[in-house]
Amino acid sequence: MTFDLAVIGAGPAGYAAAFEAASLGVSVALAERAELGGTCLNRGCIPTKMLLGATQPMEDLAAQARVKTLSGEIAANLDVLQTRKERLVSATRKAMRQRLKDAGVTLLMGEASFTGPNSLRVQSALDRTDVEFSKAIIATGARPALFPGMEADHERVLDSDDFLEIREAPASLIVVGAGFIGLETAQIAHRLGVGRLTLVDAMDRVAPAEDPEISAALMSIFKRRKWSFKLSARVASLKAEGQGVRLELDSGEILEADKALVAVGRKPSTEGLELEAAGLAADARGFLPVDESLRTSESIYAIGDVNGRMQLAHAAEHQASYAARHAAGKETAPYAPGPTPSIIYGDPEVMRVGALAAELLAAGESPEVSKAMLVSNPIAQAHASTQGFVKVVWRDGRVAGVTAVGTGVSRFTVAASMMVQERWRREDAESMMFPHPTLDEALKEALLAERKAG
Repeated sequence: MTFDLAVIGAGPAGYAAAFEAASLGVSVALAERAELGGTCLNRGCIPTKMLLGATQPMEDLAAQARVKTLSGEIAANLDVLQTRKERLVSATRKAMRQRLKDAGVTLLMGEASFTGPNSLRVQSALDRTDVEFSKAIIATGARPALFPGMEADHERVLDSDDFLEIREAPASLIVVGAGFIGLETAQIAHRLGVGRLTLVDAMDRVAPAEDPEISAALMSIFKRRKWSFKLSARVASLKAEGQGVRLELDSGEILEADKALVAVGRKPSTEGLELEAAGLAADARGFLPVDESLRTSESIYAIGDVNGRMQLAHAAEHQASYAARHAAGKETAPYAPGPTPSIIYGDPEVMRVGALAAELLAAGESPEVSKAMLVSNPIAQAHASTQGFVKVVWRDGRVAGVTAVGTGVSRFTVAASMMVQERWRREDAESMMFPHPTLDEALKEALLAERKAG
């Protein structure tokens, strides 16, 4: 079979690339070895958000109970939650398959591997398909990373995929990794009734990629929930023992729990691709290096998590659209992502787009920052969730970054992205009408607040 474009991987990046290319009149083959939707739909961002969304009323009630306006109890039915999640994910996969068919994309289910610079084979349990292509896109994503001594047994020592399939919450849980995966899954565990929750990280703060003030705010909120933290702590070993797990730190300290979740990040999925047959090679970390046009060779692109630029589904989809257009000859300029927003979901949420003050300082610049606390916002007050703030980072009198922490702050993301993209000045904020009362007014207050050295 011969195609203009072969796409390997049907996650957010591969699916978007195949659909975009087909809409441009390109003949497309899309190979997927497991399930349409990839990690994001099946074992990542979508299931996580379904579980967080379904259990959010528990946080809302807890907030009102703290100020004595409401009382009562909400209990999660984990078995029903998982069944509903599976039904919704399955329906989405079915809709994706139909949409690809309607677009004229040839879907090949099986393991794809290169047989040459412009050829590959797709091997399933039943048959093999040989494909010749003019251009190809590798969009094989990433999988949970595990370090030696912390291998998952998938029963008591879990990876993030395992955690999203549990049908019964353990009484106690150790979470290794306090980045966005660890924090989101820990919040799910807390809502599902895990009584003793311990987070372990080698870094000296949670959410280490975020503004230090964000990390401090998160710690304050989670400590009120009686979570325990072991920071600046390296794991020597983690294994199932008896009816639970035993974690030993380099310091010699021993932690025990019913289960452990290893959430130390993700690594690229390139196994089985036979990269050398296409003249390709991964870097020392396993990622596929790409040029300014997202190409890893003259005719092959690498997009999404597999190229290591930004491990976010929306970044992958943005790269996919560009790569499809470039492969079709509709795009010639270098890839320019613009501001890339990121969100840690749950309650509180963390939103960030653009530069952090620390990043600009490290680059030798002199940023300014302005900030507004949520405690004075009427919507935050109405929801009895006033912990948090919005911070704006300024470069030469223009908005260079926005970050926020608190209940519902993800709703700022699109507006903040536009402000960073358009490099807003104070006058832009002054001329914009913000509705009242809204949480958005905290963003306006931060834009108009007194600036201080970053």
